[in-house]
Amino acid sequence: MTVDIESLLARMTWEQKLLQLQIVWRPSAAEREALIRRGIGSTFWPPSAGETNAAQRIAVEETELGIPLLVGLDVIHGQFTIFPTPLAQAAAFDPAVAELDARVSATEARSAGVNWTFSPMVDVTRDPRWGRVVEGFGEDPYLSSVLTVAKVAGYQGRALDTGDALAACLKHFVAYGAAEAGRDYNTTDVSDRRLRETYLETFRAGVEAGAATVMAAFNALNGIPMHANRALLTGVLKEEWGFDGVVVGDADGVAQLVNHGVVADERAAVVAAIDAGVDIVMGGSLLVDADGVAFVSPDELRVARVDDAVRRVLRLKERLGLFERPYVNASTASTSATERYRELARQAAERCTVLLTNDGALPLPQTGRVLLAGPYARSLDHLGTWVQHFASPVTESLADALATELPHVDWEVVDGCGFFDATDAAVAEAVERAAGADLVVLAVGEPSRISGEASSRADITLPDAQRRLIHALADAGARVVVVLATGRPLVVEDWIERVDATLCVWHLGSEAPAAIARTLSGRVSPGGRVPMTFPRAVGQVPIHYDHERTGRPPRTGGALLPETIAGFTGPNNTDDYYTSKFLDLPLGPRFDFGHGLAYTTFALDGFEMSRTVVSASEAEAGIDATVRVTNTGDRTGDDVVMLFVTDEVASVTQPVRRLRGFTRVTLQPGESVTVAFRIEADHLRFWADGQHRVLEPGDFTLTVSDCTTEHRLGVRLEEAA
Repeated sequence: MTVDIESLLARMTWEQKLLQLQIVWRPSAAEREALIRRGIGSTFWPPSAGETNAAQRIAVEETELGIPLLVGLDVIHGQFTIFPTPLAQAAAFDPAVAELDARVSATEARSAGVNWTFSPMVDVTRDPRWGRVVEGFGEDPYLSSVLTVAKVAGYQGRALDTGDALAACLKHFVAYGAAEAGRDYNTTDVSDRRLRETYLETFRAGVEAGAATVMAAFNALNGIPMHANRALLTGVLKEEWGFDGVVVGDADGVAQLVNHGVVADERAAVVAAIDAGVDIVMGGSLLVDADGVAFVSPDELRVARVDDAVRRVLRLKERLGLFERPYVNASTASTSATERYRELARQAAERCTVLLTNDGALPLPQTGRVLLAGPYARSLDHLGTWVQHFASPVTESLADALATELPHVDWEVVDGCGFFDATDAAVAEAVERAAGADLVVLAVGEPSRISGEASSRADITLPDAQRRLIHALADAGARVVVVLATGRPLVVEDWIERVDATLCVWHLGSEAPAAIARTLSGRVSPGGRVPMTFPRAVGQVPIHYDHERTGRPPRTGGALLPETIAGFTGPNNTDDYYTSKFLDLPLGPRFDFGHGLAYTTFALDGFEMSRTVVSASEAEAGIDATVRVTNTGDRTGDDVVMLFVTDEVASVTQPVRRLRGFTRVTLQPGESVTVAFRIEADHLRFWADGQHRVLEPGDFTLTVSDCTTEHRLGVRLEEAA
């Protein structure tokens, strides 16, 4: 059905236009119905297919204009079937995992009446203190961009009007993940060059992929709150990139311009936000009250800007097919996870685990006596943050799953501690039981509620009670495998070398216990990689692999060991003392970006390039690189091969390396495969400032790495003739 948007717009009063530009934050059922009867353009999910149809029926059949509703919901990593959290998905280094989650989420949610999701979060995140790192794809702009494109494709499908697609929403525009001190909602201050290189790149990729909507961020950026940042919302997003979709504010973000101190009252905030480029206001005062009085007048807010916003909203509704098919089939709507989707969620979860360390304790033995302890032994808290109350629950514990997976093992289960508490008796019992066991599996981690929005942490270690249990078991000489569930990189320095293996499992969703059990048993080989750096201490934060070079790079670790600081009288390593490092820490992080082990071993060799001296035109056409990967062990396993580029000499200081490609492969014992990469000119370009992206001639180093082996080749880009 073709809608004449211009004719519809011409019929609308000022008040009817404003009603299309608001979604009310958490209305009651009665309030929602009243708003729809007045002609509001968007609502949150009611939440059922029948209630959504009733709401659409009022909008389409009982209002003057008959405009259907946008129905929004935060479908972050699942509607009914819950997949691994986005950070866990990033650890898979496999865009198919992110796309699968989005495709299943869209199918379930759209069938129930949702047509708009406030996802994916594409903020590049480099500070693990920030709770919302769990909602994004980690610290690297390239990996995050690839997964952004995959998520948009999964949500939006072949076309938005197919009946199984959701309008995706790129959030939070922009630099929200650079919040000072990692404190949620805090201010950000970023140079124009870093903004372009790091924080805008994922949004640009998402816009190019066709994302239907973008959400403004809560933060102020360089002194301008994003909800009033015309230079970025309109100048970059809409004009430079040609984004023709809808910009939505975050919850009460427009009204909060008053708190930012850039406007005197909420009326001025609405004017500033819509003028800057916000098309839909989320929450705040009603733009049209119950008596039909507009909050702002045409004298205060440009009519042309309001008309542009309304066109964008109406065009999105047309793209979604809502004018033609506003209702869903309530009799066939999804209401819970199906067995098929649970199976897909389990397969996705198995791709996300990361083997951080292993001294041979994993995979678990098939027989013998094993003690399972820790708060995650029996807890069902595996769904992670940003899961709605109607999500299908986890139905078995890790204890249940391990008993099923390894039936010939003599399992004993004790708690040992809770998430935040440990009694002397409970710790003593765990130590006593461990004495009679061949091995201890200790399931610890952050509960879901302490990661996510408004969950910043100054101390990103495990809660004290859990660390106490780890040390008690290690002190007793137990052989310990740690299963680490978390929503962020943690500081694990005080215990990581005291245990025999550590498997990071993040929060893996509906089928987490089964996926973890199958990985521990060896039926599944862990193949994930960390998408964010694990620091040695919170004092290293922010820490990320692609840091810029410094004039005094360190060559060794700290000049002082912690125990010698009190007696320090002067430099004891003068040739490397005055360099950029911490005196009291070894050099570098605990686990760098891309770290991850397997139950087998791999070798890289035969790294070759199609040419090593190229002209600018040849670089534009692309350079081919190949490397052979061989499984040199006796188990099937997955390897992730990453390609990094280093610009050796440039007019602007460059990062030590940048990810420019990655491939995950599954190999049988002894099997080899050739992995191919295409290096494009854009992979060699950089932003000289906030306005100009350049391709400079010179020497580049290309590195292929799987975190255990690296090979390098040089490429020279020649001056143009």
